[in-house]
Amino acid sequence: MRILVLGGTTEASALAARLANRAGFNPLLSLAGRTRDPHPLPIPTRIGGFGGVEGLTRFLRDEPVEAVVDATHPFAAIISRNAAEACARAGVPLLALRRPPWTRQEGDRWIGVPSMEAAVAALGETPRRVFLTIGRMELPHFAAAPLHTYLVRTIEPVGDALPVPNVVAIRDRAPFDEAAEHALMERERVDVLVTKNSGGAATYPKIAAARTLGLPVIVVARPRVPAGVEEVATANAALDWLERRHARTP
Repeated sequence: MRILVLGGTTEASALAARLANRAGFNPLLSLAGRTRDPHPLPIPTRIGGFGGVEGLTRFLRDEPVEAVVDATHPFAAIISRNAAEACARAGVPLLALRRPPWTRQEGDRWIGVPSMEAAVAALGETPRRVFLTIGRMELPHFAAAPLHTYLVRTIEPVGDALPVPNVVAIRDRAPFDEAAEHALMERERVDVLVTKNSGGAATYPKIAAARTLGLPVIVVARPRVPAGVEEVATANAALDWLERRHARTP
């Protein structure tokens, strides 16, 4: 059974590990290529885009792919929409593998917002020291508020993505440690944390550290999974879905 896994997340890596050398499956992992040095994975991997809906539809038909698992980041809305439309066109079953979102705990000072533009507005008109943990691609939004000082943590170099006077760049990759996150925010005199509601354990320590420090956290809501797409929360559940599909394959 030819399977395409749209990856780039911990959940995609976990599913790849479960599919490696598993009888009856012929998996391919696809990465967008935005991270220069992705961790090596135990199944064949392609890097790069497909060329929108048309390109992905052709790919599904040419391979031919029999099932797709969309295990991209919860905020990778464009590829998820493209996958839903391409799979519908090609008649290929699609599953979304999404870690559950974080939920507000007692002591959290969350400010929920629907978009990055709303997150910028929520910072207000008083200069603040802002800890941005939103990924490099979202940084340009905050150029609209150059009065703040930004502590920016990304995997890739920030470069010119945030053209404001005061930027402190940190290159690091999850998983993170709560004590280290607490020390970082304290040392940098952070006033507010801005994050996507990505879910998962690897980056949750910043949320716990902000709670302990009493810091407000601007939390950007994640986009919804495309309508009609079945969704599961774990790699094991995705594997069960694939095995049920495989069992029905003639």
